[in-house]
Amino acid sequence: MNEIIADVLVIGGGMAAGWAAISAAKTGARVVIADKGFMGTSGVTAPAGPNHWWVPPEQELRKAAVERRLESAFGLADPAWMERIIDITWRSIPEIAPWYPFSGDGKGGTFRSGLRGPEYLRALRQYATKLGVTVLDQYPVLELLARQDGSIGGVAGYDRLNDRPWNARTGAVILATGGCAFRSGLLGSHNNTGDGYLMGVEAGAELSGMEFCVSYSISPAWLSTRTLPYTGARYFNSEGQLLSIPGWDKPRDYLCKLADAFRAGPVYADLHEAPVGLPAVVREIQPATVAAFERRGLDMFQDRFEVKLFGEGTIRGVGGLRIVNNVCATSVPGLFAAGDAATREHIAGATSGGGAQNAAWALSSGVLSGTGAAHEAKRRRKTLDWNEKLKPLGSAGLRPSGTVKAVDRKAAIQTAQKETLDLDKALWRNETRLKSSASLLDKAWSEIRASLHGEKLETVSARETAAIVATARWCNASAQVRKESRGMHVREDYPQQNPEYQSRIITGGLDRITPYLEKLRIPKAAS
Repeated sequence: MNEIIADVLVIGGGMAAGWAAISAAKTGARVVIADKGFMGTSGVTAPAGPNHWWVPPEQELRKAAVERRLESAFGLADPAWMERIIDITWRSIPEIAPWYPFSGDGKGGTFRSGLRGPEYLRALRQYATKLGVTVLDQYPVLELLARQDGSIGGVAGYDRLNDRPWNARTGAVILATGGCAFRSGLLGSHNNTGDGYLMGVEAGAELSGMEFCVSYSISPAWLSTRTLPYTGARYFNSEGQLLSIPGWDKPRDYLCKLADAFRAGPVYADLHEAPVGLPAVVREIQPATVAAFERRGLDMFQDRFEVKLFGEGTIRGVGGLRIVNNVCATSVPGLFAAGDAATREHIAGATSGGGAQNAAWALSSGVLSGTGAAHEAKRRRKTLDWNEKLKPLGSAGLRPSGTVKAVDRKAAIQTAQKETLDLDKALWRNETRLKSSASLLDKAWSEIRASLHGEKLETVSARETAAIVATARWCNASAQVRKESRGMHVREDYPQQNPEYQSRIITGGLDRITPYLEKLRIPKAAS
């Protein structure tokens, strides 16, 4: 078995993972990144063009930016966190200049807020390796390992390329595994199956904000690309009639009207009236979007084409692992979370989306968790027994509670998709629908928990299936507890916002889920 020693081990290979590794390595820590894909091409950033929350260090500008964001956070965001994230983002992006070819802003300056995903991740990889980070590609992590005192002391996984198990002993672990799109087909999300949520909860961590997972990307029907071009789209039905669809400034109304249209039949997008400069921007920042049309011989700005909605789940939702301090530590000693694996309620509140504050959160939570994990590892270094026997924490898909037998993984994933992403069930939640979904998801989980088991590389797939179904259950349980409508979470049976629910919904547990309300203690923003 291949055994690795590190101060900090980062699980994941996207934007948050890259910044976490860089931040930890800058402290002098021994850092390892383990990605189940290839760091630079896996995850939703790689085919995208992330635009960051980019605000110059001028007091009035930043104050205004925070106030605008608070208006759409529905009382659940923290202005102090927002200010911190804006500042870290502003200071960090210029650091990749030696490896990233920034474009001009057309005014004699440099354009830094929007980056091309493939080149961005390549720059992060180069920056990290320059600092001495060891990058392990095709090294899926299957479970966390705990010390005798309950703190996290390592991980176990499977080396795809050499077809063998591996493990690592570490001073601290950062979960930067991304969110969960429930295998909806969202571009770049196939590996985002909620693995970090499952590993974290198995270790005793909690989740927060999982009810805020009602997010969709509109794309050509044959392939998910990116949503940017559709800000200037008009929509038509199969008979060529123009549909009345609200603008993007009203995301709830926009989604509901589109859902009604899709229910009636095929929907087509027309970008003839898109802003004049949009084609050049899309080609520059989101080249994968253009390529999807060119391969079909279509001009996306001249030809009308069929579209559909792709569920984004927690990737562009809000929820994730609950963090308990300002360096993104979870409640489990030695375990940190970053990016979509961590809740972003602190800056997003009850609404989210792509880019802007979300990209800034991935970057900044990576920086914060990297620093926090490195300091935790250094604090423990002198007292650690590197020969201590570590306890494996993985359960579903690894250690069934009953008799091992064949489990229909495809059916289990389809159940999670339907009960979480179905437009009627997601956009028009109520007690009856949520309880019905819970029953089906519990049944799928019970079978997985009791019988699902994979051998060798198949274990990776088994764990992904378990994580997808587990994530769907946590989203459902949180939605049942929030008996109000707030932000992207809307209940037909509780249509009004209720001040009693100006709280976080904390969710935990595997077989028995135990959600509860945590009252907010939000400090005032700096004056």
